[in-house]
Amino acid sequence: MSEQSLPKPVCLGLDPSFGFGDRTGVATPGHVASMQRAGNGIQPIFPQQSIREMARTSRTPIGVMNDALQGMIDAGWTGITGADADHLKTKQDVDVTAEVGFTFFTIDPSDFVDAEADDYDEATLREKHTEVAGEVAWVGDYQGKTVTLPNGTTIDLNEEACLRAAVKYGRSLNHALDLSNYIAEVQQAAGRDYEIELSVDETEQPTTLAEHYIIADQCLKNGMKLVSLAPRFIGEFEKGVDFIGDLAALEVSLNDHAEIARLLGPYKLSLHSGSDKLSMYGLLSKATRGLWHVKTAGTSYLEALRVVARHEKGLFREIVEFSRGRYNTDKATYHVHATLEMVAAPSEIDCDTDLERQYLELWDEVPQGKGFTLPGRQILHCTFGSVLTDEKFGPLVADILRQHPDTYTAVLDDHFTRHLEALQSGM
Repeated sequence: MSEQSLPKPVCLGLDPSFGFGDRTGVATPGHVASMQRAGNGIQPIFPQQSIREMARTSRTPIGVMNDALQGMIDAGWTGITGADADHLKTKQDVDVTAEVGFTFFTIDPSDFVDAEADDYDEATLREKHTEVAGEVAWVGDYQGKTVTLPNGTTIDLNEEACLRAAVKYGRSLNHALDLSNYIAEVQQAAGRDYEIELSVDETEQPTTLAEHYIIADQCLKNGMKLVSLAPRFIGEFEKGVDFIGDLAALEVSLNDHAEIARLLGPYKLSLHSGSDKLSMYGLLSKATRGLWHVKTAGTSYLEALRVVARHEKGLFREIVEFSRGRYNTDKATYHVHATLEMVAAPSEIDCDTDLERQYLELWDEVPQGKGFTLPGRQILHCTFGSVLTDEKFGPLVADILRQHPDTYTAVLDDHFTRHLEALQSGM
């Protein structure tokens, strides 16, 4: 089928939406299967990949787009899809994704966030504020105000809260607004619709209610076409495992963040690192009343390795060993708990079924909120780029997925149906 006959992604607006990242290029039929089974009322984003992921997998924006759209057709999907150009940091990132038809632009200004702002004492905070004061003119617009949310929660925009927000997010907000304006220019010049998600989740420290309020208010007042915002929620949202933390406290926090989104927008609350966070999906869905977006990516790669484990057990052992050798290097860009000492090496696990369970699946043995007890998944998750671009393992994994498409579709269908059903529980 020619490129011209592929369907065109659209903007999804405020409908609840789910992003299916695909690092292999052949996962979309499994994603479609789960949507057909459990996605009622949820809109999909099948083409989704970040610039960082593309670099690590040696893929291109047009390749990501066409693989997903062709996979939709092959799997019989007749509905719509969005297309997420994820974690954009530069205008060049915008250019290469906009020109191939992405519609949902996720701005990532994390390079400009002061990640230590929450720990500054008063003197340091004031000193840091003087450094950004000439670039951040909005502190006086908020300082001294109190915002009462519809649920009764009060946001105190006192001097400290405003100064800390300016120091922590001021420059990143400026960068986000600049990139947003550029996206608008590019898309409007080409006559293409678009929507923007802002991601401020890639920090160690949670986004406070005051910070969320100021960030969103500034985005909207400055004309950003904001459809979704990803705060850094409390607790830990590590790759490849369930939520780590106090679910009751998270529920309270989600309710407050959702109230801000409804009050100022409405816009959706977005959950990044959303793969496998089954214990908190219902809480997110209920708190937002359907105004949510969930983004997944690496979990589809892990399910690809499950196909390898089922059909080429010896190769799976080799990949696990290779991944263990790469883990301490590759995990540098991730916040993860897992260490190599937490899970046995392949040479210490005789049973192939046990090896798969240790590195891919121990769901039934993990209490809710204790996702870090799945270290094997994190080791494999963080090393996806090294495996997929390795001259030996990359082609072998691709060959196995091509030889066993039914297995890959089945394991993805099962895996993502769990995700979608958990989200449906709160709708």
